Amino acid sequence: MRNFSKSRRVVIKIGTSTLSTNDGVNPAYFVTLAEQVAALRESGRQVVIVTSGAIGMGAKRLKLAGPVVDMKLRQACAAIGQPLLMHEYYKAFGECGLIVSQVLLTAEVLSKRKTYLNLQNAVETLLRLGVVPVVNENDCVSTAEIGTAFGDNDKLSALVASKIDADLLIMLTDIDALYDKDPRQYPNAKPIRVVEDITADIEKAAGKKGSLHSTGGMKSKLAAAQIAATAGCRIVLAHGQEPDIITRIMAGETVGTLFMPKGKLSNRNRWILNSKPEGTVRVDAGALEALRKRKSLLPKGITGIEGHFEVGAVVMINDAAKAVVSLSADELRELAGRHSAEIRDRLGQDRRDVAALPEDIVFLTP
Repeated sequence: MRNFSKSRRVVIKIGTSTLSTNDGVNPAYFVTLAEQVAALRESGRQVVIVTSGAIGMGAKRLKLAGPVVDMKLRQACAAIGQPLLMHEYYKAFGECGLIVSQVLLTAEVLSKRKTYLNLQNAVETLLRLGVVPVVNENDCVSTAEIGTAFGDNDKLSALVASKIDADLLIMLTDIDALYDKDPRQYPNAKPIRVVEDITADIEKAAGKKGSLHSTGGMKSKLAAAQIAATAGCRIVLAHGQEPDIITRIMAGETVGTLFMPKGKLSNRNRWILNSKPEGTVRVDAGALEALRKRKSLLPKGITGIEGHFEVGAVVMINDAAKAVVSLSADELRELAGRHSAEIRDRLGQDRRDVAALPEDIVFLTP
């Protein structure tokens, strides 16, 4: 289970509390991080870092007391903290002979197929050049409320791992493992060393929100583990400030919690599954059953449309599946309940005669 000798692509997610102290940036941590990443690179592995910390570092530079709640102030803190954060990466990694690059993302970039593929190509090129991409959410310009898009970058790290077909995702946080109950409240809590499947009992054991300037908690880490698992990627959750923690994980030491992968979905299906839906298509029970049997979504089984979306958008089908639609919301409203032959009669012979193809439909659960 913990033999990572064949893992060639590794994503390392580092939380806010791991990178900083009560006074601000923790330069010593960046140095030891760089040394461990350099060892991975020397062993022939490719490494991508997903970092948090910009908001926290900006808040500490401004000497703000307590958590920053106001969205505009959080965006300002991110704008101040991001260059501070990258300065530490450039300096520490440069001393180890490594080149780092800054990659700032928003949820919209990962939800749009074209920008998703452009990002994939860019990261692949950086890796081929021997660069270590450092990825962060672009909190300063994100249109979503900060903390709702990626959850302290837990989800972002899993999406990145999925996108680049990583073999291993290491999530470094301020807790040393997933416990059977909150260790901050229960002294007899026991660490769970291996999670084969994220069950209701596992979810119940997850705690609440994390530390002062972070937005993630154990629940967001479980959600991230589920995303990475569909890409066939193993996940290790561990305490980021344990000595040589990355090196020890790669050596197979039993530290933290190991989450095992599930059956690997195709890259396109993972993109569909992990994209934010732009609307909902309601269908009857017969149509839903046909979709489970790998049939196309036909207008006849559609009972309602929610939201506004264009051709090629990812939408929910009831609460059961996600799909890429070949008709817009307005077109589907016009054609709902009608025969498929009317699509081309009304919209033109160059249009598909289905609302969504089987290969563009992914159920949330098998």
